[in-house]
Amino acid sequence: MRFLLIEDNASLAGAVVERLQMDGHAVDHADTLEAARACITVADYDLILLDIMLPDGDGRAFLESHRMAEKQTPVIVTTARSEVSDRVGLLDLGADDYITKPFDFSELEARCRAVLRRRGGVAANRIAVADAVLDSASGELRIGESRHSLRNRELRLLEVFFGAPGQVFSKSYLMDRIFSFSDEVNENAIEVYVGRIRKRLEGSAVRIETVRGLGYRLVAQA
Repeated sequence: MRFLLIEDNASLAGAVVERLQMDGHAVDHADTLEAARACITVADYDLILLDIMLPDGDGRAFLESHRMAEKQTPVIVTTARSEVSDRVGLLDLGADDYITKPFDFSELEARCRAVLRRRGGVAANRIAVADAVLDSASGELRIGESRHSLRNRELRLLEVFFGAPGQVFSKSYLMDRIFSFSDEVNENAIEVYVGRIRKRLEGSAVRIETVRGLGYRLVAQA
């Protein structure tokens, strides 16, 4: 998944980016609202983590304008304010969730997973396609009685495919989902990761199929 972190505290932002990248997410960081607006004009994000107090304005104004533009990207607000009225106001403006600073990283990760599941219409961490089960919480791919521990980007790539079986994804789209602006990679990297997850799926009824000239899709054998 690709996240946008809008946070002006450099030490906190660095820690959040590092933790989310360890989970295999692509994370772009903006320390001002101006930088954040520039990011969303050139990239699509699966989730936005939004601070309220920023050097060039109030994050609530960003959230309100984001929703008025009918953009559905999930937004989790990070705030130092704990009053009920503040939290209710954020939800009414269109926030999908909020987390109060200082926060534990495991709670942040859990809230991210929960928001992404709700937006994807999935009620649990596990997604099954034929005889293969992807468990995002444990980072495992289960095929029958076999369990395969996944590297972080393998997990995120499989989440894309398992979330939409049969849909064709281009290399550029997949790159956008698992790499950030700071990652110096080309489309050959997607071929490498697709090769890895194909090996993980060996022995199951599920495979990653190449659609010549278009990209890849997940298919299940009848």
